[in-house]
Amino acid sequence: MLEIGFIGAGTVGTALATRLSQKGARIIAASSRSLTSAERLASSLPHCHACSSPQEVADVAELIFITTPDDAIAQVANEVHWHPGKSVVHCSGAHSLDILKPANQAGTNVGSFHPLQTFADINQAVENLPGSTFAIEAEEPLLSTLKELTSLLDGNWIELKPGDKVVYHAAAVFACNYMVTLVELATDLWQTFGVPQKEATKALIPLLRGTVNNINNIGLPDCLTGPISRGDLGTISKHLTALEDKNPSLLAAYKQLGLHTIPIALGKGKITEHKAEELKTLFTNSKGGSQ
Repeated sequence: MLEIGFIGAGTVGTALATRLSQKGARIIAASSRSLTSAERLASSLPHCHACSSPQEVADVAELIFITTPDDAIAQVANEVHWHPGKSVVHCSGAHSLDILKPANQAGTNVGSFHPLQTFADINQAVENLPGSTFAIEAEEPLLSTLKELTSLLDGNWIELKPGDKVVYHAAAVFACNYMVTLVELATDLWQTFGVPQKEATKALIPLLRGTVNNINNIGLPDCLTGPISRGDLGTISKHLTALEDKNPSLLAAYKQLGLHTIPIALGKGKITEHKAEELKTLFTNSKGGSQ
């Protein structure tokens, strides 16, 4: 059985090591900037021991995951003495394989293995991993090994080419991080009519879940609802007026998002080209325009 080690015992490394171990993988070594973190992870896994340095992990494991913060990956890659024939994989969403060039030059197989998932805390991350998609970069035989680990994690995989990674990661920011931003903006608006953020968030969660379910079950563009999907200029005009009055700082964002939503509504087939042009005019020419 492949012996796996982790350099980095934060949320991502702990979640991956824990889930892989639960599925039968043999995690034998872990290091971290803090020995206490490495010991905490090692003590939770049946075959794992805490290492005082990344080099110890690289010496004993056959497959090494670098799960440090992105800014530390290059330092680890440069400082560790890598062994030919072994494999090292980073889990960054933005970096490609070039950051592991020192390991590759030493004859080590290199790859990247990015879980397309949010890692807010360890317990939730372990819970969220099954069903996730993993973005993989590697050459054989490591490529097949990483695909097997994806299956072990009950996930799916996509294979990225050199140069794909940054755009892939930017897309993830739109889907995940900016959704948090949008909820923040929505709860700010609820506070204008006296509902505190915590209560507003609780009220919006079922709507968010319903939206995600519609995206999953109905798909784009047919899952789109709301005034733009209906071509309801009157309602949108009221929104623009209310935002100008209550929170004008959100007006530009509302308009820009509206302009990006018009093509989705056209794709759904519920508005005409003429109605789409009317919507564009409304978003670009109304008071507080965002051109």
